[in-house]
This record gives sequence, C-alpha cells and structure tokens, in this order.
Amino acid sequence: MLEILERSAIAAGQAILEVYDAGPAVTYKADTSPVTDADHRAERIILADLAAAFPDIPVIAEESVAAGNVPDIAGRRFFLVDPLDGTKEFVDRDIHFTVNIGLIENAEPVAGVVYAPALGVIYAASDGQARKAMVEDGRIAGGWGRIGCRHIPDRAVAVASRRHGSAETVAYLAEQGITECEAIGSSLKFCLLAEGHADLYPRFSRTMEWDTAAGDAILRAAGGETLTVAGQPLAYGKRNQPNDSDFANPWFISRAKPR
Repeated sequence: MLEILERSAIAAGQAILEVYDAGPAVTYKADTSPVTDADHRAERIILADLAAAFPDIPVIAEESVAAGNVPDIAGRRFFLVDPLDGTKEFVDRDIHFTVNIGLIENAEPVAGVVYAPALGVIYAASDGQARKAMVEDGRIAGGWGRIGCRHIPDRAVAVASRRHGSAETVAYLAEQGITECEAIGSSLKFCLLAEGHADLYPRFSRTMEWDTAAGDAILRAAGGETLTVAGQPLAYGKRNQPNDSDFANPWFISRAKPR
C-alpha cells in the first residue's frame, strides 16, 4: 500500500509544480480559504490512484468535502487526503507546501505520506516505522532512511504555524519556558518532530483532519504523539460534533518522546 501512496503523492506533486511554475489561478471557498487549480489537479490524481488500487476504502478529501462529496466511513478504515496543504504558502511562492495522504484505522492514523515537492523531500510511515527520502525528477533518489524522534531536551525547540498563530500558543510556549520556535507552514511541522529537528508543536487554532492525518501518522511511527489539551490521543473520523463541523480537530499538542 505505502508504495502506491508514495507514487501517487509524487505524481500529484509533479502536477502541483507545473502550476507553481506557470502561476496558479486562485479562487476562494465559502470559508474564505484559497483554492487553486493545483489543489484540484492533485486531488484528481490521488483519487483516481486510490480508487484503482483500493476501491473498497473510502476517501475523505478536502476539495471533495468542500463540494459536498462525503462517503460513509462508519466502522471502516478510510483515507484522509489534503492534495495541497499550505495553499497560502503555495500562492505566495513559499516552498513549504505538501501533499498529504493518511490512512485511518479505528480512529488512529496508521500510515501516511507527506511529500514536499518544492523541497524534493518525502516522508512516509507504516507498521510503526517512519522514513524519509529525497525525490529527483519524480523518483526516489538515494534510497530511504529511517527517522525517529529525539527525547525532548532541557532546552526544547518548538515549531508553530506560520499563518495561524494565536495568543494561546504564545502563552503556552512561555509557560513551558520555550524561547526557540520556528514558524513554518503545512504538515512539515510534524515531520520536523519526527526526524528530531524539533520537539513540540502546539496548535491552538483550527485544523481539519486532512491537514494532520498523514503528518501525525509519521510522527507516531517515529515515536511521538499528538494529544488534545485534555491529554487524549487526537482521534480521526469525527462526525456530528456538537460544537464544530465534521472532521474538525480540537486544539492539540504534538510532541517528540517525553522523558
């Protein structure tokens, strides 16, 4: 399965780079978030690949959900897809955008791929193992390498959203005594924790499950965890929430291995 997800993410990333080089056409959804032709092209590629390889596994994909296409996932494993995570970065010619494909089983992210096409780097996880590789000309270059979280040091390093910061995030970092924090877009924040370059990712602003599933799968396989502010593992497949929309996440804290 993972090889198929990897190939699909890379193919979607190639389509995204074509639009990136040509200049995207931008429209806005009902929630005022931007969407581009790259989002739609990438999602079509991924959905076609998943339908061909795994016809019995439903797919929850960002742009399809926005169009009202939400398959039944009750009691089943399913994919969560964000074809272009970090659309605002993409539009602004920033390079920190990703393709995210995650597999959910029993409300947990058990496998995932995060591909950053402008950086030429791909992360993947399954069976409790996380790995990283470089991509050149649409192919894996130099082979895969295992990655893992480090134990959180006394002087922890945080990563935070570049565009969705909050007063609560600033307060949390101050409470934890963390003075070093890098702001970065997309699901790459999970990956930086997973490969031991950072230790904490507090997210006290809105995210959706397709934003986090693939990166969370990689972080958990690397030895980390994602917890709600109540200390429970972040769950997936949330429907009919009394205070929020389907698939919306509560605030959470992702972290590397605690001592």
